[in-house]
Amino acid sequence: MIVSPMIRNNICLNAHPAGCVKEVENQIEYVKTRNLQRGRKPGAPVSGGTHAEGKSAPLSAVLVLGCSTGYGLASRITSSFGYGATTVGVSYENPGRETKGGTPGWYNNLAFDRSAQEAGIPTVTINGDAFSDEVRALVIESAKKLGVTFDLVIYSLASPVRKDPDTGELYRSVLKPFGKPYSGNTVDIKSGTLSEKVIDVATDDEAAQTVKVMGGEDWQRWMTQLTEAGVLARGCTTVAYSYIGPELSHSLYREGTIGQAKKHLEQTARTMNETLSKTIGGSAYVSVNKGLVTRSSAVIPVIPLYLAVLFKVMKEKGTHEGCIEQIERLYAERLYNSSSVPLDADNLIRIDDYEMADDVQQAVTAILDRLTQENLADLADLAGYRHDFLVTGGFDVSGIDYEKDIPLDTIGA
Repeated sequence: MIVSPMIRNNICLNAHPAGCVKEVENQIEYVKTRNLQRGRKPGAPVSGGTHAEGKSAPLSAVLVLGCSTGYGLASRITSSFGYGATTVGVSYENPGRETKGGTPGWYNNLAFDRSAQEAGIPTVTINGDAFSDEVRALVIESAKKLGVTFDLVIYSLASPVRKDPDTGELYRSVLKPFGKPYSGNTVDIKSGTLSEKVIDVATDDEAAQTVKVMGGEDWQRWMTQLTEAGVLARGCTTVAYSYIGPELSHSLYREGTIGQAKKHLEQTARTMNETLSKTIGGSAYVSVNKGLVTRSSAVIPVIPLYLAVLFKVMKEKGTHEGCIEQIERLYAERLYNSSSVPLDADNLIRIDDYEMADDVQQAVTAILDRLTQENLADLADLAGYRHDFLVTGGFDVSGIDYEKDIPLDTIGA
């Protein structure tokens, strides 16, 4: 079948198998190149957050929850091809069939597993609901079969719905402000048209459900069950990914329902850090990452427009990064760079430092203040944003023949 992107409401509804495979391979090659540049040998001892007692040891096994796209996929690639680690990955994907394509993450997982196996790096991918105790049991079983304990647990889940494993209740997250409705401009990825979006205020119940889905409760449940099962290494670190973003989005994001959930996540990290330190000499952190084009961020009002301008500014300054650049730097310059992990005043890892630099934010704000439909193409990197958006579905990837008939139920030989 010939596969072309199907875009609706800033969501790409399909994926290109060959494009997904090629993009995974591109990210792997980037990490290999950085290994050479940094003089890093996969499997060599590292010192840092996973060895809180001051010891050096290889990063030997990593669990990535939400492993199939974006920052989670980049974490898995960096773990295995940057540090030689065995990985167990969890994500919930729809597989490709002969007549219907799978989700991008399904093809990404297949591509990663194939590359890891070819490199002799053990890998297990579990397709299931990461919020469920059944999947937690599968992860524990996999670790024991592999004979590993996890040095690092990455929590990179981004789901709008979570089923409570105790009660069976379904919680749904919403992106809404508090106090008063939010209004702001956004851009349609397909047409490049500016429009204003208005979002009503959240109810108390919506806010509470959002915390249930995107707060720290599930993360803590994971770490508790992994600890009790004895599959965490001495000195294990766990890191959850988050975003703060610019002041212009705070009333909707940081000070809205999602922000409330993220603050709960941060408080959970502080609590778990104390617990893990006492039980296994471990640690827990929240890493605040850069705003990037992901399947989640593309549907947040104002963010696509902000990112299109941000990309232009950062590319001109030579500081632009994608997911793989961010995570490779997170590992090399934060987690495994010294005996302690550098944190800000709120105990957060800040790998969004290039984005939030004063000169970058001032330049972005100045552009947004004078942005119109007429000057959008000149003042914003709309083409770059659109490219990154398409790449998340395996489209617009260099070297792929998009006129070629391809199978949908496999990634080929």
